[in-house]
Amino acid sequence: MEILAMILAGGRGSRLDILSEKRVKPSVPFAGKFRIIDFALSNCSNSGIYDVALLTQYLPLSLNEHIGSGKPWDFDRRDSSITMLQPHEKPGGNAWYLGTADAIRQNVEFIKGKNPKYVLILSGDHIYKMNYNWMLEDHKRSNAELTIAVQEVPLEEAGRFGIFEVDESKKILNFEEKPKDPKSNLASMGIYIFNTDVLLEYLKKLENEDLDFGKHVIPSMIEEERKVFVHTYDSYWMDVGTYDSYLDANLDLIKKSEEVGINLYDQEWKIYTRSEDLAPVRIGVTGSVLNSLICDGCKIEGRVENSVLGPGVTIRKGSTIKNSIIFSGSYIDENTHLDTIILDKRVYVGKNSLLGHGDDYTPNKAKPDLLTKGISVIGKRAHLPDGSVIGRNVRIFGGVTLNDINKIVNSGETLEK
Repeated sequence: MEILAMILAGGRGSRLDILSEKRVKPSVPFAGKFRIIDFALSNCSNSGIYDVALLTQYLPLSLNEHIGSGKPWDFDRRDSSITMLQPHEKPGGNAWYLGTADAIRQNVEFIKGKNPKYVLILSGDHIYKMNYNWMLEDHKRSNAELTIAVQEVPLEEAGRFGIFEVDESKKILNFEEKPKDPKSNLASMGIYIFNTDVLLEYLKKLENEDLDFGKHVIPSMIEEERKVFVHTYDSYWMDVGTYDSYLDANLDLIKKSEEVGINLYDQEWKIYTRSEDLAPVRIGVTGSVLNSLICDGCKIEGRVENSVLGPGVTIRKGSTIKNSIIFSGSYIDENTHLDTIILDKRVYVGKNSLLGHGDDYTPNKAKPDLLTKGISVIGKRAHLPDGSVIGRNVRIFGGVTLNDINKIVNSGETLEK
């Protein structure tokens, strides 16, 4: 085998908060019908890489159900497969994955059994379209032992990333995690191609319990002057690790593809997923849709603008949806208005309600680092009665049922079950 892809998909994604309360981050719905993980899986399939391992850990059930045999991505071939790798009990006891490289280290026997020449290591929570063969060609051309995908970022933002300094041949000279005074703008994308023998060498000799590629493996290889190079990627890439970036990346999809975002309509590089069989969208006589993504099974009698609706969403007459993301199966009753809302699956919002209401942008009191720009988030299967009023930067957890006493929620508040 030439190349084995290993996708790290075990992270909780704590900054996605309510959206990852009951599911792992790569399993969070995206762009209506997709999941975040679909982008890495589709990139592998479109690149002709059909031997894939998915390393899961936190709440893997929804991800396992979504992947199944891997048929949507053509991984169920006779000569290839997708393998789910979870932490398992070892002679020394039970061992969770403690770092990105530790997750790979705990599956060394799997790698040896596959015996690939190269190992491609990916994160399962990024939105992008990338042909990994181009990166592999760079790797071979440079005679590299490790190649790292990088993207140029504005220098004023470089301090938020792991930054590489390289020479004219793109060999890495120095790496610094979140530098205060960045000397380069080449930011790591968390995508690596290793020569298998070199990967196994470093997994064995580095004894850190929480072994991590960015903290331990890469700095060690650079310090020892191994052949570590970069591959520059210049198209759209987004780590949807926060509410702000998640909403932005979704709304980027409804802008013109030449402006920003990913072209979901490119027949040469499709994004595949496991889809439900639902009826076509129905837009009633009182319904209208402007600059939005609408999935199968939706029934729209109100107005939807600059928003993304997952499968089977109902918008009743007189209601307006603006700048919002609504997951599958949610129901918005009559004369209700949503502005800058993320609504999880199967949420009910009663008549004459206002969500994302007012000009009070008080940051969320419980999580001021997560919600400051006016996004309010409603968890899975929450129930909001008629006349509910929800301010901005509000968090309502899944399963919460409001009543006449608590149906007015001020900006910055949190309601838990």
